[in-house]
Amino acid sequence: MTMTEQATGAHHPQPRPRSGGQSASVEHVTGAKSLIRSLEEVGADTVFGIPGGAILPAYDPLMDSTRVRHVLVRHEQGAGHAATGYAQATGRVGVCMATSGPGATNLVTPIADAHMDSVPLVAITGQVASKAIGTDAFQEADIVGITMPITKHNFLVTKAEDIPRVIAQAFHIASTGRPGPVLVDIAKDALQAQTTFSWPPVMDLPGYRPVTKPHAKQIREAAKLITSAKRPVLYVGGGVLKARATAELRVLAELTGAPVTTTLMALGAFPDSHPLHVGMPGMHGSVTAVTALQKADLIVALGARFDDRVTGKLDSFAPHAKIVHADIDPAEIGKNREADVPIVGDAREVIADLVQAVQKEHSEGQKGDYTAWWKDLDRWRETYPLGYEQPENGSLSPQQVIQRIGQLAPEGTVFAAGVGQHQMWSAHYIQYEKPATWLNSGGAGTMGYAVPAAMGAKAGVPDRTVWAIDGDGCFQMTNQELTTCALNNIPIKVAIINNGALGMVRQWQTLFYNQRYSNTVLHSGPGATGKEPSAGTRIPDFVKLSEAMGCHAIRCESPDDLDKVIEEANSINDRPVVVDFIVHEDAMVWPMVAAGTSNDEIMAARDVRPDFGDNEDD
Repeated sequence: MTMTEQATGAHHPQPRPRSGGQSASVEHVTGAKSLIRSLEEVGADTVFGIPGGAILPAYDPLMDSTRVRHVLVRHEQGAGHAATGYAQATGRVGVCMATSGPGATNLVTPIADAHMDSVPLVAITGQVASKAIGTDAFQEADIVGITMPITKHNFLVTKAEDIPRVIAQAFHIASTGRPGPVLVDIAKDALQAQTTFSWPPVMDLPGYRPVTKPHAKQIREAAKLITSAKRPVLYVGGGVLKARATAELRVLAELTGAPVTTTLMALGAFPDSHPLHVGMPGMHGSVTAVTALQKADLIVALGARFDDRVTGKLDSFAPHAKIVHADIDPAEIGKNREADVPIVGDAREVIADLVQAVQKEHSEGQKGDYTAWWKDLDRWRETYPLGYEQPENGSLSPQQVIQRIGQLAPEGTVFAAGVGQHQMWSAHYIQYEKPATWLNSGGAGTMGYAVPAAMGAKAGVPDRTVWAIDGDGCFQMTNQELTTCALNNIPIKVAIINNGALGMVRQWQTLFYNQRYSNTVLHSGPGATGKEPSAGTRIPDFVKLSEAMGCHAIRCESPDDLDKVIEEANSINDRPVVVDFIVHEDAMVWPMVAAGTSNDEIMAARDVRPDFGDNEDD
């Protein structure tokens, strides 16, 4: 796939970096102007950042650019998460920019987050002058060394003439193969020096050749396993979304008739409402999805990585299943679970080839019979559906709040979640029918992700409604970016699921630490001791705080007001909206597989272990 196709998601056609022999126009510019011109040519239309000494030369020509919008954030972490949200919502490369030292190190968390979730990101940082590197100069940090384990690649640029080539290569690397973050650290004197700018540059990446086309023999072997299996499962990960392979996935699922599970990172890759969809697997996955993987005799993993949250105790995961594992990153195959049929390739090409191979098997009379399998799956689905109980005291149920936000949201709404209980409830109780409608921090589990990611998503898809579903703990980490939203006409909507606590940690304390609520209470009012009902976090007062940052703010405490408040929030589109939902503090996320235990030990609810009536032929 070319840089043009992948880096811009085919939204902004652009010149292709030349490999030699092509003519290029030449301009005499500073290194800083060369950087901005390079960003224009690779199709970057939005940059999130904060200026500072080492990166300051780049901000002068940026002021004159009519093709690159700069969004001045309030914290570099916000810039990084915004770039991630932009990338996840648009399919294009997200861009963030910071100065040296603390500016650069504040990007470490979002870079690590993007690395875990395979998000195409280019982080540009200023560095002290090249002769001062290594002298502990003012605001110097070895950001290349710091980020080496959490980037797909990184560059240190000390010569102005290298800037166009490095930027072209950074966007190409970030967006092709398995996407990921790339850091470009540029010395201040390289930005200040005079140079020539020509485009397209010559790209020289001799060691970088992602394999996209799968091996035909492996595809045939996988198709044979699919048609001969009795209990297959399509285990779909975020790689299917990255490859834009959702249409091909639906064809394969309907052709085979196999059940589909979509991971936390893959929600929207296959319609939640489709009869073949059995839910999300994992620690807090649906009973049917978790059990389907455990009882399967074949798992077809597509762009998924067998992470610990899905597998539970690894040596007890899917004990009877053969594994077909398709991934564009060969390092993932066999990393956690040995594959019987390994397939290296782009998910879109893999699935398209699988469709043809399965069709050939069908034409030769080899077609899987999954009748008994679906009888079991439907029984589990009917017996153990997702559900929740309303609080006896008449307070708001957090699950109901999130479910109604999803039901009342305009079509095409993008949802960004923070991390914790509200993240899991958002995964369960909002229906995701289309790709790029669910954004979250999956691998890193970064609190503070939701507000800046929603900001980046709204900047990238301004015509769509964007809701951030956040907790009162997460919200207090990055809420200052609401000021950024208000000042830059980025009207996101934020739902604070305010239970007065660090909810997921409190749930673990309830279940595993004898209800000793050490340092998880976020307020000093009723319920602060953990003995009385909570009235939510009131310091700070989220309504007053949000109004001070230029937002329209509402508090909702009664189920009777729920729909009215959500509809009011949906109707306001000229500024950010924040709704403080005061919810019951004792609500828990179910189902649940306790950390370190087998998925066989899944609990459908507290003290409720499913009875599967094991009559399968194991």
